[in-house]
Amino acid sequence: MCRSIKVLRVADEPATRDEISAAALQFVRKVSGYRKPSRANEQVFNRAIVEISNSVERLLDELSPGARVVVSRSAVPASIPRE
Repeated sequence: MCRSIKVLRVADEPATRDEISAAALQFVRKVSGYRKPSRANEQVFNRAIVEISNSVERLLDELSPGARVVVSRSAVPASIPRE
């Protein structure tokens, strides 16, 4: 997992579009292996960022508010629990 991707689901502090977009960018960079894509791949790279941003925004909007996680956005989890 990318250590630079912040926890976006924090109680009483909804994530901004900029934070969601930055997390999507980091994810696409990690998955693609590109920090900056070539011109030939730029459109696909940018489309992936938009699609992932939209999916994350939908996810955060639809998660049950009763199951809120209380963590600091600056906290970096040592590991991600796998279920």
